[in-house]
Amino acid sequence: MSFLIDSSIMITSQILFFGFGWLFFMRQLFKDYEVRQYVVQVIFSVTFAFSCTMFELIIFEILGVLNSSSRYFHWKMNLCVILLILVFMVPFYIGYFIVSNIRLLHKQRLLFSCLLWLTFMYFFWKLGDPFPILSPKHGILSIEQLISRVGVIGVTLMALLSGFGAVNCPYTYMSYFLRNVTDTDILALERRLLQTMDMIISKKKRMAMARRTMFQKGEVHNRPSGFWGMIKSVTASAPGSENLTLIQQEVDALEELSRQLFLETADLYATKERIEYSKTFKGKYFNFLGYFFSIYCVWKIFMATINIVFDRVGKTDPVTRGIEITVNYLGIQFDVKFWSQHISFILVGIIIVTSIRGLLITLTKFFYAISSSKSSNVIVLLLAQIMGMYFVSSVLLIRMSMPVEYRTIITEVLGELQFNFYHRWFDVIFLLGIFRIGRRI
Repeated sequence: MSFLIDSSIMITSQILFFGFGWLFFMRQLFKDYEVRQYVVQVIFSVTFAFSCTMFELIIFEILGVLNSSSRYFHWKMNLCVILLILVFMVPFYIGYFIVSNIRLLHKQRLLFSCLLWLTFMYFFWKLGDPFPILSPKHGILSIEQLISRVGVIGVTLMALLSGFGAVNCPYTYMSYFLRNVTDTDILALERRLLQTMDMIISKKKRMAMARRTMFQKGEVHNRPSGFWGMIKSVTASAPGSENLTLIQQEVDALEELSRQLFLETADLYATKERIEYSKTFKGKYFNFLGYFFSIYCVWKIFMATINIVFDRVGKTDPVTRGIEITVNYLGIQFDVKFWSQHISFILVGIIIVTSIRGLLITLTKFFYAISSSKSSNVIVLLLAQIMGMYFVSSVLLIRMSMPVEYRTIITEVLGELQFNFYHRWFDVIFLLGIFRIGRRI
């Protein structure tokens, strides 16, 4: 009876997650597109639902919600479904919609879709060769073999996004990096822009009057044709007439200058708005967050470097370890185990919420930047693939943030994975991303 109740709780939550994914698809991703493929919408929503269910099961592990056997069953089922979607279903439909956009292959799109899926499977499987993730004890299509490869891709994406966020967040939120912009600067730039626009209008007016004069004199009809005629029209002009080619070149240069001035003006207005926003209470709050993330970024870089140099992976979750160091330093009586459980729950909850929110915002920006009416379905499926791999990898890394007693079922479900490798790999890619992005900024 308890298993049925636990299953009903899980199914209800999955339906709610599916509905949220469906609304996000309709209201955010595809709100500007009338043509929608319901297969794509269902796949995206199902991927989102089962991804969020994994995080829900992590919270249930800490809180002790549901029976342990029920949690194990739903962990196993959830991982099987999400791997089935990420490895088999989404890649096949990506290939199917790519082939469908090619007219020459439209009649045999099913065949070519299968060929693209087999190509993906080959490279997906060969991905495990350079990394110490192979497990000869398990079969080809076992959870361990599939999730080990998904984890490599997902951890790489997580590390790159974390590196970008660690560098970009201080520049986005901290008022320290804002340049001082005054109304005088904006007025001066607007004056230059207006002068450039007046020059463009003046030169275009000259061109129009010159063409009218040439038309009235009959020079347009009597102009020599062919290659030599074009050369002559460029290099020579009638006495007293305007050199239209030279004026057109000047107009093109001025239009390019006007575009640059317009972008600079818009940037100054945006900077001024950010300066005014930074003076508000909310702006000061985000400014404080910028300093916090700057300190966190420095600490993360330092710890990642230490972990790589000394080949070190923590055995204890950071919360428990931090509380133990503080208690031993202060010499006070404190129930470390009790409070570490509650603080770990809060920390994991914050990580889960910020991960979901941050990834959805990033996916939305990415979709609007590169999508079109023909490629939108393929891009949404790619986003679903990235989202699923990102969340699966999050489970691999969040496991280290949990106290040891809560890792048991997760470790049993994930199998004999090289968890230490994924943490080291995250540190390596994180540092590479930090230095790469930092150099560009």
